[in-house]
Amino acid sequence: MEKIALYFLLFIIYSFLGWLLEVVRVSFKNKRLVNRGFLIGPYCPIYGVSALVMIIYLSRYKDDILTVFLLSVIISTFTEYLISYIMEKIFNARWWDYSNKKFNINGRVCLTNAFGFGILGTLLIYYINDFMLLFINKINTKVIITISFILFIIFLIDFIISMNISYKIKNSIQKLRKDNTEEEKKKIREILESTALIRRIFKAFPKLKFNFIKEKAVTYKRNIENKIEKMRKND
Repeated sequence: MEKIALYFLLFIIYSFLGWLLEVVRVSFKNKRLVNRGFLIGPYCPIYGVSALVMIIYLSRYKDDILTVFLLSVIISTFTEYLISYIMEKIFNARWWDYSNKKFNINGRVCLTNAFGFGILGTLLIYYINDFMLLFINKINTKVIITISFILFIIFLIDFIISMNISYKIKNSIQKLRKDNTEEEKKKIREILESTALIRRIFKAFPKLKFNFIKEKAVTYKRNIENKIEKMRKND
């Protein structure tokens, strides 16, 4: 129980640090404050998951910095790719896309990010995690368990709400695709703009693309091509 509580606390800490890094990076790039992340709270689980895996498995390679760096690249890249794939399958949408960057894999991961994660992973194993544990180990075990339990409840509620919001967005846009009347489209747009939480998702992921919208465009293009082909035959 103590170990689980410690690991979850580390997961939350590194998820928060990852969120902070993303907010600073994207806000600086866009010259405005952007609240990054799929969840409402200030955390990006991709960073937390990657950090935990590194902490558990890479400490044994601490005497070889090159191995730590390369494995950090592999772990973080695999985690980012896997989460991108799972989220796309669940919501039928691409939440981020690196297709415009060199050396990317299906637009889900890219070499630039992988290199950055490798550096962060190396710093984590050699410096950051030791620094965190130095403070955490000074806290009473019961306090750590209590804090972890409270944070878990908050995280779980956040996760449920965020999933519900994302499904609402997905269903609304699917309906927008099916309903062609201006009145129906207006109602759905009002739903999509109804709450700050929904608007936050679009601001956090400006490159969010729904696959069925792309499919509709492809279908439309094919229909046009078929009509042109029929006209040619008639002529």
